[in-house]
Amino acid sequence: MKGLLLRLSALDADAATAVRVIAHFEALLGSGPDPVALTRSTAGLAGCAAGLELPDGRSARFGPDGTALAGTPGRVSGRVALEPSGAVWLERDGAQGPFDELVLEWMAITARVLAGRSRQPQALRAADPALVELVLSGREDASDRVRALRLLGLAPEEELRVVAVAGRPGADAGLEAAALLGRGTLWGTVRVARVGALGAALVQRTGEARGEGGGEGGNGAAAELREALRARDRERGVPGRPAYGIRVGVGGGTEPLDARTSWAQARAALRFAVADTPQDAVADHGELGPVALLADIPADRLRAQDDVKRLAKLASGERAGQGDGLLAALAAFCRTGTLRQAAAELHLHHSSVAARLARVEKESGWNLRDPQDRFRAQLALYAVRLAGNEGDPEDAGG
Repeated sequence: MKGLLLRLSALDADAATAVRVIAHFEALLGSGPDPVALTRSTAGLAGCAAGLELPDGRSARFGPDGTALAGTPGRVSGRVALEPSGAVWLERDGAQGPFDELVLEWMAITARVLAGRSRQPQALRAADPALVELVLSGREDASDRVRALRLLGLAPEEELRVVAVAGRPGADAGLEAAALLGRGTLWGTVRVARVGALGAALVQRTGEARGEGGGEGGNGAAAELREALRARDRERGVPGRPAYGIRVGVGGGTEPLDARTSWAQARAALRFAVADTPQDAVADHGELGPVALLADIPADRLRAQDDVKRLAKLASGERAGQGDGLLAALAAFCRTGTLRQAAAELHLHHSSVAARLARVEKESGWNLRDPQDRFRAQLALYAVRLAGNEGDPEDAGG
């Protein structure tokens, strides 16, 4: 780990710090910490006061110098809830630090272990970006890529898939990917790094781990990532909307020496994802099927289509504060086919969804009870997303 830190420090100071944060909590997990040790070490790592309250009532609160603190917390700058009760938090004056989210995510992971929740049988590691880029490259020799896979702890003979993560504007996508995937929701061996402007995760499921994955999309990864976003929403008290504008694209399973194909698929799928509900924030290339071919159409041609123009107008109105989740309601209705299921997904009353859909019908001229019009609406939604995400880096790491 020390050697990796030295190499990363020369390449990327942010990546080195992310590795240090994750290594810190991995070491704590290996040593069987108690609440006092976890809270004291977190406060020292973050450089501010930290606190913890477990569901069984155990609690601790320490300052950055290791001094135990009494009384109620001061200014809580970041907090993650534990289920069924309790929380971990940081108390920093002023704005959050650039790594506070990552620290809180891993503090919460460790706290859940203390609370008795079994740890997911997965191995996440913040990886050397140079090695990940080499694996994803189509230009390097096969022998070099095999060596990179082995250095990353991945098997060159086992199926691999790649996940692309885009965060909110100005955020480090690699850190956001590590914070999301570090929740332990994604089964298998996971290696995360920043590649260009995106976070990239190499996911390999061997033996028992492959059998554990299931759910939608055939590979289970998309379902697990959506559940991670839902859990993050619940902890932050904002059900129905993923925290901080994260979008995720999931590539198909490939031979590890052809990982660049899964990476290209993940980046293409990412263009279909929108920072809205957890369902829409994660796009799986396999789930898209032939719809993925729409990504090959130039964005200018998509924008020129009449249906797309109508939805784009509604989207621009929402950004200007003249709408209230119209496209989210349309997407949920097209996907589920019923008002009540769409309302449940959006955490709204079905009459609220009906009102939004009536507004869409008025502006578009569609009858959304007609399967043909609903199909047109779904295609137009995909086209609006593709046109809006035109700037996603298509050539990163390729």
